[in-house]
Amino acid sequence: MSVLQTLQERSNSTCELCTSFEGLLQYVIPPSLNESVDNSLLVCSNCLSQIEGESEMEPNHWRCLNDSMWSEFVAVQIMSWRMLQRLRNEGWPKDLLDMMYLDDEAIALARATGEHEDESSKIIHRDVNGVNLEVGDSVVLIKDLKVKGSSMVAKQGTAVRNIRLDPENAEYIEGKVDGQQIVIITKYVKKT
Repeated sequence: MSVLQTLQERSNSTCELCTSFEGLLQYVIPPSLNESVDNSLLVCSNCLSQIEGESEMEPNHWRCLNDSMWSEFVAVQIMSWRMLQRLRNEGWPKDLLDMMYLDDEAIALARATGEHEDESSKIIHRDVNGVNLEVGDSVVLIKDLKVKGSSMVAKQGTAVRNIRLDPENAEYIEGKVDGQQIVIITKYVKKT
């Protein structure tokens, strides 16, 4: 059975956030790099467009989180927590966040996108041109780089796909070069 079919079965073909029956799509919660039932949920097109920032947030639409935050599925709990964090300035989401419980592993994944941080304290990774870098982006090296602890040299022009961001340092990203996971300084990369 495919991931989508499993999600449809577990949700009775309704949005796992707002219970809508229309325009249902599979959504893999970032920063997950692979798709599985454990890191995916079924959402309607209205929820998805607000999650991805394609349409304006409708705070009253998200009052449905009062129910979905209690889901037995961790992916639904994580997305509920993230959406409540985005809406926390509305007032009522703070009460729900105070009641909500996530185990240590789930809260670490929920915080991975930084939705709980104030804009002023977020760590922003930028390439050599000042372009924001996100998890999963592809970059190109702009100069030859010696890899510490090995004799390897990552050549200028090498593409690095599916980067990961260091959550504590805006100057570091991680990616694979020639099959080896390395740390790269952001001033030596350009986003593609």
